[in-house]
Amino acid sequence: MHYDCLIVDDEMVLADRTAEYFNLFDVTSKAVYSAAQCRSFLLSNSVSMILLDINLGDGSGFALCQELRATMELPILFISARTSVDDQIIALHIGGDDYIQKPYSLSVLLAKVKVVLKRYGQNSGYLYQDERLKVDLYARKVWVNHKEIKLRTLEFKLLVYLIEHKDRLVSKPELFQAIWEDRYTQDGTLNVHIRKLREAIEVDPGQPQYIITQWKEGYRFQGTSQ
Repeated sequence: MHYDCLIVDDEMVLADRTAEYFNLFDVTSKAVYSAAQCRSFLLSNSVSMILLDINLGDGSGFALCQELRATMELPILFISARTSVDDQIIALHIGGDDYIQKPYSLSVLLAKVKVVLKRYGQNSGYLYQDERLKVDLYARKVWVNHKEIKLRTLEFKLLVYLIEHKDRLVSKPELFQAIWEDRYTQDGTLNVHIRKLREAIEVDPGQPQYIITQWKEGYRFQGTSQ
């Protein structure tokens, strides 16, 4: 069976309440309470995205994320009561697409989940193509030199947004709001994603040709579409 959202959280009451709330608003959801239950669930079911707690009774959400990333490409949003910036950086570095602080508002979380589901379910086809780089928005695929590369969900979302505003300076506050729906996301979070994106698509990440930095202001995507 396919679900829109899988919630992996050892706080059983909170996980069940979140799944129940999502289901009331037509976001089909299921809650599991451990890494082992998550693995078992995904053997016989599919999901469009995962909400994953960092602290699980039988292991680390970080480790589970890395395990899932070896075989799956779908949005993984970390949910955690931890407030350390280091935890947030680690979460994004290992493949998480967002970091949501507990306690969270169910209505706000639902809105964020719906945005993610809508964003990556849309049907727009090729967004950008040149001799080196091709981006297919519908298939959510990117090719560099005719070889498909793998981008995390937020990396892809960031690339899409910059391409959609090609040749225009996109400020950091605009990116925080558009990508994270949060005006107060820290520069470190954005810097990690920009660095990983450059490593994936640039000939020389140290001298980028696509994603250009405007010091202290933001970024600009430049290229020649065919």
